[in-house]
Amino acid sequence: MSNKPTLSFWQIWNMCFGFLGIQFGFALQNANASRIFQTLGADVADIPILWVAAPLTGLIVQPIVGHLSDHTWNRLGRRRPYFLVGAVLTTLALLWMPNAPSLWIAAGLLWIMDASINVSMEPFRAFVGDQLPPRQRPLGYAMQSFFIGVGAVVASALPWLLAKLGVANVAPAGGVPDTVKYAFYAGGVVLLGAVLWTIVTSPEYPPQQLREQADEAPTETPADTSGAWRFGALLLALGVALLLAIAHFGLEKELYLLGAGLAVFGLLFVWVAFTRGHGMAQQVMSDLYAMPAPMRRLAWVQFFSWFALFAMWIYTTQGVAQSFFGSTDTTSVAYNEGANWAGVLFAVYNGVTVPAALLIPWMVRRWGLRVSHLVNLCLGGAGLLSFVVLHDARWLVGSMIGVGFAWASILSLPYALLSDNLPAAKMGVYMGIFNFFIVIPQLLAASVLGLLLKTFFHGQPIWALALGGASLIVAGLCTLRVREPEAAPQPVASPL
Repeated sequence: MSNKPTLSFWQIWNMCFGFLGIQFGFALQNANASRIFQTLGADVADIPILWVAAPLTGLIVQPIVGHLSDHTWNRLGRRRPYFLVGAVLTTLALLWMPNAPSLWIAAGLLWIMDASINVSMEPFRAFVGDQLPPRQRPLGYAMQSFFIGVGAVVASALPWLLAKLGVANVAPAGGVPDTVKYAFYAGGVVLLGAVLWTIVTSPEYPPQQLREQADEAPTETPADTSGAWRFGALLLALGVALLLAIAHFGLEKELYLLGAGLAVFGLLFVWVAFTRGHGMAQQVMSDLYAMPAPMRRLAWVQFFSWFALFAMWIYTTQGVAQSFFGSTDTTSVAYNEGANWAGVLFAVYNGVTVPAALLIPWMVRRWGLRVSHLVNLCLGGAGLLSFVVLHDARWLVGSMIGVGFAWASILSLPYALLSDNLPAAKMGVYMGIFNFFIVIPQLLAASVLGLLLKTFFHGQPIWALALGGASLIVAGLCTLRVREPEAAPQPVASPL
């Protein structure tokens, strides 16, 4: 066994630089997809189901790409082929989406864009585990968080900045403003260029060398899935019962997605209990069933955290435009000013990730990983809850500072709590499986948020942000159930 060599600061910088481009495209999607959907005629109650493409593609793509990249080696390497394919497809979607002629085409392009981003993003997470020794992985993840912050700040604020430079911010009915179009064009260029930089400057270890450099990750043992049918039968029964209830009581169509998802996963767990093979689907489901205990305990933390984030991404634009700028008319000046201000707020919370990355290590040294994550999530929860009590849109900048601390913590501390508990040979597939607990709450949010707003909050999107705030606080409390790793390495080293 030989240890991986320590990489220099600039080598880590280069291997993480592609995340700048990926996050640039991801932030443009998050800040502007709802705006594009409304511009093309979507009702505010239908927007969550249009967003369902994002988590659904992640649920399917992430473990598959993780598994495939664990078993890939060609002239480009192990992970880099997926960087390139994902970047090219995302760039094409970015160039086309603001010119979509109809709502269904825009929704399809969001599907393609998110799937393509996932093709690049998950191998980037595993890339850190491949290339860095355990003591440097926290720095690698912190560097990714740094680039996430930088890319998202610029991308989120870009339409607002372009409007300040005189680019047209209002378009005729059914048309997307030039500020959004030019921001997406710039995003395509930045994304492809940044990912190409990482591909060119960061070689990979060949498989044989990786095996020789196997580090402290636990030894892989075969998963015992003989009892998976019990859990599968429970999920299947719940899914079928929900589908029957939806049909009988005429509930919202979005709930069919939730019922079908439960039933499908139930069938998969029953299938894996009676299957003895080595195919990709069988291996992924076996790894999901037998995932490490720390991942199980972190599942609830991730669930409530990402339910909150998805509520924020879907409804911030509409909530700010309606509650603070007084307009739901996508052709009005007031609505588009509100939409641009929502982009500024997204830039604020993403920008806070940079100073937060410097403060979180101090918090961890004083309070530990769990309490630090609890504090940060509560700051984010308070920030989102404040949307319903503030009356001046300018004060929302302070609200998003709290969200920024939560975002910085979500990007790093769960991975630190999980550190050194993943089999080295399955780094990619387990990173994909860990993201199930990011994707599933987003699917739930897409299924139920519209119904909750219509039933309890008179269709006012600002209350979705309040639900997200409460969810972040619950996630923080769930963190207390997670045991602190023994002799954990520095979880978030400063990237500067």
